[in-house]
Amino acid sequence: MSGYRGLVAGMALLFAACATAHAQTAHEGYDPLRTFARLTLPQPVNRYRSGDGAPGPDYWQNRADYEIHARLDTTAHQLQGREVITYTNNSPGALDSLWLQLEQNMYREDSRAAYGGGFRRTQSTAGMELEAVELSEGGGPRKADYIVSDTRMQIRLARPLPPGGRLQLLIRYHYQVPGEFGGRTAYSATRNGEIYDIAQWYPRMAVYDDLRGWDTLPYVGAEFYLEYGNFDYYVTVPASFLVAGSGELQNPQEVLTAQQRARLQQARSSDRTVLIRTAAEVADPASRPAHGGELTWHYRMNRTRDVAFSASPAFVWDAARIRLPDGGASVAMSFYPAESAGDEAWGRSTEYLKHAVEEFSRHWLPYPYPAAVNVGGKVSGMEYPGLLFDGAELRGKELFWLTAHEIGHTWFPMVVGFDERRDAWMDEGFNTFIDVYESDAFGNGVYGPKRDQEYAPGGGNPVDEILPLLNDPQAPVILTNADLIPRKYSHPVSYFKSALGLILLREQILGPERFDWAFRRFIRQWAYRHPSPSDFFRSMESAGGEELSWFWRGWYFNNWTLDLAVEDVKYVNGDPLQGARVTIANLDSLVLPATVQIDFADGSTTRFRLPAETWLQQTRYTAAVASHQPITAVTVDPDHVLPDKDRSNNVLKPPPVVAVGK
Repeated sequence: MSGYRGLVAGMALLFAACATAHAQTAHEGYDPLRTFARLTLPQPVNRYRSGDGAPGPDYWQNRADYEIHARLDTTAHQLQGREVITYTNNSPGALDSLWLQLEQNMYREDSRAAYGGGFRRTQSTAGMELEAVELSEGGGPRKADYIVSDTRMQIRLARPLPPGGRLQLLIRYHYQVPGEFGGRTAYSATRNGEIYDIAQWYPRMAVYDDLRGWDTLPYVGAEFYLEYGNFDYYVTVPASFLVAGSGELQNPQEVLTAQQRARLQQARSSDRTVLIRTAAEVADPASRPAHGGELTWHYRMNRTRDVAFSASPAFVWDAARIRLPDGGASVAMSFYPAESAGDEAWGRSTEYLKHAVEEFSRHWLPYPYPAAVNVGGKVSGMEYPGLLFDGAELRGKELFWLTAHEIGHTWFPMVVGFDERRDAWMDEGFNTFIDVYESDAFGNGVYGPKRDQEYAPGGGNPVDEILPLLNDPQAPVILTNADLIPRKYSHPVSYFKSALGLILLREQILGPERFDWAFRRFIRQWAYRHPSPSDFFRSMESAGGEELSWFWRGWYFNNWTLDLAVEDVKYVNGDPLQGARVTIANLDSLVLPATVQIDFADGSTTRFRLPAETWLQQTRYTAAVASHQPITAVTVDPDHVLPDKDRSNNVLKPPPVVAVGK
């Protein structure tokens, strides 16, 4: 993953005069008419999506609210559920059918995911088995007319749902919880019992939007695209279990002991981690309010697109207060098995979680949920609103990095509702971008800088690490549908290149002051909505005050490479005292602003900045530099912040010259 610090500080413009470049034939690797051509973005401007990247005056979005009752049968490893979905049609047109996602069907032996996609399985289940599907439209419930196709279900309506209309779906179902092969949802054993990480666990509404109507991509590996609403959910488990869930626990008096309730209340006002249930108490029956039988945990979460939970008798539980910049507060919690306890491991999870939430809240948008929960189990590196699944085996910097990254997904795509099924680069790359800075901030960078290790093992400068990807003819571009990106490239493209693009945009193109204001504006305007890539591009151009088609085209629509070179240094009349002319060439398709540094014989230096517009009509630029002594070196990109594919031509050291005159 990527990570590096700092915008080039201090840009002194040193042009004594600017020499007019001679007309030249474009280098075969660079054509200004191609790089700076007008760019047509994929999604057009209309009444729903404005030219400045904001939601348009007629922007609309449908809504799905859920009440779910689930029971976890830990003997049969089965989840039984019943739900009521209240669906509201806010679109301008009537809907004659509804589509839902049944993602547990990915585990069926005959699923499309079994033949392709990013999560092929060697084991299978029967998928989500529907016991009843009913409709209620103002009267009593009646059997729905529906078909199931792989991971989707279509409900055909006898009467179209009009604009502004609302109906309820009543669904009863059950499914076998996948074992360790489950990937994003699974159960696994610990020394004190099994941990169930439960996700994609209820039939949920597909998105109907202004871009393509019903979004019915099957679930074959890429993540999710979901409607927003309120969730009320109840999970019944053996009384010995703790349940960590998205949102806020509504009935602590029924499922927690008096001591646990008191400790939790203490944690809500403590900046230090407070143990709610210690490792020593895990095996103590007194740490549960009931012995034998079952208990039902009731959680509520509003304005969210999803919920998930984890349940186990093996959990240690700790928590601490999260201070929010608007004066509010949330609570960070961690649940993990006793064998993962300790300050070298999950004993610091809540500390990591608290710091990341506070930093992200301060920089981008205050954390919106009542709790942030990290669960240590078998599932590792998966995010849901307000709840993370991270591997119980993680330690040190790996636990910190994954915790920061997964909670960062709160902002993208839990709040800013990207379509992960198509544009994984938006949620993964945007989140990797913000957690790069979190790695620098925590403990004065003790776990930083964050580096990409998957594509370029061994670390190093991130702008060099990206070069193998940019030079790989088989590598897909960022704007590739998520399910089309081979696993070999998914991390380098969707995480690393996307994040590095934002770092370049912030540090080298717009500068932090312009970028941060524009990025926060984008987050605020699209919070709990569904922006497209085009909305992002337009928003950053409009609010950032820069026409950026050349950057979007080179970095996002193509895998273009950059090659800047110092080609020549000449003194005026051969005399360093009369000034010098320095020629910089752009030899390849990608364009980026660049710094040029001049080193003089007395040890002093001076710098000037070449904007992207330098290359609008030319491939070479000659700058007039005021000099008073010989030049010892000219360097383009002296701070090594640009992904220049050939750094051997970035420095030119002219031969020594004896000054003429006095």
